[in-house]
Parts: sequence; C-alpha cells; structure tokens
Amino acid sequence: MHMRARGLVIGGVYWICVQAWAWSGVVTHVSDGDTVAVQSLQGGQTYKVRLQGLDAPEICQAWGPQARDALHAVLQGQTVEVQGHAHDSYGRLLAQLSRQGHDVGAWMVGQGHAWSYGYQGRPGVYDAQQAHAQSQQLGLFADARAIQPRWFRKRFGACHLPT
Repeated sequence: MHMRARGLVIGGVYWICVQAWAWSGVVTHVSDGDTVAVQSLQGGQTYKVRLQGLDAPEICQAWGPQARDALHAVLQGQTVEVQGHAHDSYGRLLAQLSRQGHDVGAWMVGQGHAWSYGYQGRPGVYDAQQAHAQSQQLGLFADARAIQPRWFRKRFGACHLPT
C-alpha cells in the first residue's frame, strides 16, 4: 500500500483526499534518535521513517548518540505499527510509531531523548512529556550542552560523518 493523494471530480468540484498509511513492520535499522528503517510485514519493502512530533539531537551533537542508542534498544528488530501521514523533504515517511500499543515518540520525549516539536508557535503533541522530562532533569534535559537540533543546524550546519 502506498500513501498518495487522489483527485476526485464530484459535481464539477475537484476534491483532494489524502489517505493515511497504516501498516505493521519490523525495525531493521536505527539511524538516529528520530529516524528508522522499517520493513513492511506485507510485501517486505523497507521504508525510511521519521518519527513525527519530536526532534532528537543530531548524531554529531550532544546527546545524539544516546538518543540513537535509546531508540535502538527499544525498537531494533521489533514489530511496530506505523501511522504515516506525509513525506518530508528528504523522502522519509513522517509517521507515528507504536510498539505493543505504546507511542514511541511519547516515550522518547518523556525519557529525555528528544524535544517535542512545535511548529509556527503551535504546541507540540509531546509537550506534556517534555515538561515532565525537564522537571525531572532526564536525559538531554540534564546536559547543559544540549541544544535543539534546529538551532544546532542553523549554527553548525548538518553533521558530516565519515561513510
């Protein structure tokens, strides 16, 4: 199954319908604290998935390796439910992942491995989890060097790691 927009002509009016993409798969690779590869249980195709609603540190910045390691420990080789919504500018599927009925993004933010991602002044979906992690000084919220990835990228650019 592929996510796609469909155009319908009804009574001379053009409607765009966007399908949500829901499926199950196995996590085959964890790139960093918010990007994984998931192999579909139906068809076997592997998709690069970016967890929606959070922003984990870049792998080359403070707490980046710890965020990746935490996500790897929870998801590598595990079956997840993927609720895809759109693709980002890098071609990754933006999705909510759940494992055994638990929201992985909520866990990542709640454990202090990522920030809740708000956009244009709107609150992020994981703001309550972030407030809890901050109040408990969990993970990156206890690291004075940790800065939000969008600010890190503006200041230092993208990570350039050897391939």
